[in-house]
Amino acid sequence: MEKRTTRSSSRTRLSELVNTLREDILTGKRPVGEYLPSEKTFAAEYNLSNQSVRKGLDVLVAEGLIEKIPRVGTKVVGAPEGAFVTVKLGFHSSVTDEADIHRLLSSFQKENPHIRVQAVPTSSNNYSYISEYLSSGLLDVVMMNFKDFQECVETGEEGMLEPTERNPELYSFLSDAFVADGRQLVQPFIYSPLILCYNREHFHEANLPEPDSSWQWKDLITYSSKLAIPNERLGFHCDLYSPNRWPLLLLQTGGKFERHEDGRLKLAGTAMMDALRYCGEMKHSIPSLSEGITTGESELLLAKGKASIIMTSYFYLNYLLGERLSFDIAPVPHFGTPMTMLLNTGLAVNRKSQVKDAAVKLVEYLTSYKAQLFVRQHTYSLPARKSAAEWVGEEKRYLPSRFSLFRETIPGFRYFTDLAISARELLEINQELKMYWAGLETEEVLCSHIEERLTVSSV
Repeated sequence: MEKRTTRSSSRTRLSELVNTLREDILTGKRPVGEYLPSEKTFAAEYNLSNQSVRKGLDVLVAEGLIEKIPRVGTKVVGAPEGAFVTVKLGFHSSVTDEADIHRLLSSFQKENPHIRVQAVPTSSNNYSYISEYLSSGLLDVVMMNFKDFQECVETGEEGMLEPTERNPELYSFLSDAFVADGRQLVQPFIYSPLILCYNREHFHEANLPEPDSSWQWKDLITYSSKLAIPNERLGFHCDLYSPNRWPLLLLQTGGKFERHEDGRLKLAGTAMMDALRYCGEMKHSIPSLSEGITTGESELLLAKGKASIIMTSYFYLNYLLGERLSFDIAPVPHFGTPMTMLLNTGLAVNRKSQVKDAAVKLVEYLTSYKAQLFVRQHTYSLPARKSAAEWVGEEKRYLPSRFSLFRETIPGFRYFTDLAISARELLEINQELKMYWAGLETEEVLCSHIEERLTVSSV
């Protein structure tokens, strides 16, 4: 058994040597004409025998990547026609539209003909899928949002992510969110605060003032009621059941979840419970607030004139691309202090990737000025690179007049973690709230169930 373990370890190291050299040659890191270090050098670096290194180099000779020149050395001859490295990228399927990801990948491959990208759709709602893909080595690069990253850290799996150099060209408040133990583990890609989006014509027809930063929730309720037309048009809609929506009202209270002495969450009689109750009461305050319409669908309602105001993100504005609609955006309402929830999506490299250099190169490209400017010019999503997000020039599609309001609202950006809860607790609370807001649970049952579920989950 001991010898078998030694042989297996040796094979792994030899495979790493061959894969690394192959990737370096195919990606141009080792240019044509360069001479490789001696077999003795590789043997010492990878803890292999000279004979094992020789066998590994023979594999690359057979592939036409290197040439052994007697009494001179081993020379890189370049990649044969059709040779390439494959990088497997796990991406949120919604980013197909949010960042026009497939066109970006096509552009990357044209600039890097020896690297192929295999795009693998993953779930943005369930971190366990991402974890399985990473641990099994099925992905080299993975797209992670802030919630995914928090779950990764909470479960102690951040070691699966390759630390990378912090990019000073990306917004620092986005990069800061993807740091653990002082290491940058995810590079920000696109982001968005929650915003209001509204049909300007509806406001003009009703002779009502358009939303602005002074709007509080009471103003939204008042104006949306005037805009609503029974059986014809919703005054306001948002998917309150989404964990990317309801925490907003709680964040705006400026408070945090309280806890019992033993660490369990406490809800009954707290400001957080008051805020959750208000979320539930909102649908009664706004008679036309429809149930069963989720994020993405409300944008289509707006496009068809069936809703006057929605709460959304820059990401979901992409559903309105190409629609003949005069729409604009505004900050979300508040309780007196402007504040909004921030959504942040980034890219991480699998530490176990066999094509790590190519994986890093892909991440560097997607966060480059060229790629980030493409996102800014062809979508409504906000690129993480500051110079691209704030680019001003000739627009290639309709742009809301207040598109750049994100710049003024940056001081009010908050994450769900500002509520002093973990990603796991957020999801547990979200499940119980669906029952509560649907009228299937009382407030007392909601409070007790959350404490019980989280107690059981934490054991």
